[in-house]
Amino acid sequence: MMSKLRSLKKGLLQVYEFATRKEMGEAAAIDIANAIRSLLTEKDEVNMVFAAAPSQNEVLTALCEQKEIEWERVNAFHMDEYVNLAPALPASFGYFLKEHLFSKLPFHSVNYINGNAKNMATECKRYSDLLRQHPIDIVCLGIGENGHIAFNDPHVANFHDPEDIKIVDLDDICRKQQVHDGCFATLEEVPKNALTLTIPMLTSGQNLFCIVPAQTKAWAVFHTLNDDISERIPATCLRQHKHAILYGDKDSMQLIK
Repeated sequence: MMSKLRSLKKGLLQVYEFATRKEMGEAAAIDIANAIRSLLTEKDEVNMVFAAAPSQNEVLTALCEQKEIEWERVNAFHMDEYVNLAPALPASFGYFLKEHLFSKLPFHSVNYINGNAKNMATECKRYSDLLRQHPIDIVCLGIGENGHIAFNDPHVANFHDPEDIKIVDLDDICRKQQVHDGCFATLEEVPKNALTLTIPMLTSGQNLFCIVPAQTKAWAVFHTLNDDISERIPATCLRQHKHAILYGDKDSMQLIK
């Protein structure tokens, strides 16, 4: 039986705390599934963007177990990808989402970012055009250890970014997180560049479900909820979104008094 340890609000952002990662993921999955069902009563198809990270394991597992969802009417997108990392490698975000989600459900379409495109400007335009043709209904995201959302690290984050998707260089905190998460054995193996949806594109989503477990995210959660809203902590922008929910466990929420 899932029970919230705490419920609070920071700006427009609703925040829920659960005792365990499993309860957190199951609660978020129920809310996401309900949002999908509701939207499908209003429109022919639903467009969803998914984060790829171990922090999303529990919610993706629980989402695959949700019943009576017409996945054949859902278009899936992913929000970021490394540049020049072989797509067959487990550390590839496309590979992660295929293994944990895209291969398990009968989506209407699955739309990958190609981090190995010969021309990155052309790839950005292609993916931007796709997103413009399929306005985002739901975003399932996390928060990085440095407060990033997608790969919008503080030094490249722009709340008024004119781009929909762009190539960025990753800061060392972000790259070290990939080692902490077990995605790479050493920092030297982590790519230095990635393609990412920008903050305006992410926050254009009608509903944002932000899943942030683990003690390693406690600093980021604290500053997301308490700092001034600015690109210094990119995730602070969630406090200005009309339909955003943050789900944490007792470890990630331990600094919130």
